Amino acid sequence: MTNEKLGLVVSDFNADITHLMSKIAEEHTKFLGAKVTKLVRVPGAFDMAFAVNELVKKKDIDGVVCLGAVIEGDTKHDEIVAHNAARKITDISIESGKPVAMGISGPGMTRADGVKRIESYAKRSVETALKMIRRLK
Repeated sequence: MTNEKLGLVVSDFNADITHLMSKIAEEHTKFLGAKVTKLVRVPGAFDMAFAVNELVKKKDIDGVVCLGAVIEGDTKHDEIVAHNAARKITDISIESGKPVAMGISGPGMTRADGVKRIESYAKRSVETALKMIRRLK
């Protein structure tokens, strides 16, 4: 099957990283023969679950890709954000029966680490969503 339709949920937090991830993900989606039908920007990774939950309800979306960067700070806040986002995103995927790929880098990562991971996380998350859609249809 080709022409799968993806939704992208992109965090605005650490936008210097995530907006590049978004552009790369959109280009890679086209390269792989699929289409981004909806792009939703949210304040941060912690806020993604609500947007993901809305996107999986849409008939014109076969799967969702989440893109974000959770940078380490002076506290363990990055761990709380990343772990809770991952857990809820996984729950939504299982409950909806649609793949939701997690392209959220971190926790415990520096800004330099986040920059290094832009391309790999963007591309791998698109590939993951499309592989799951294609293998389960």
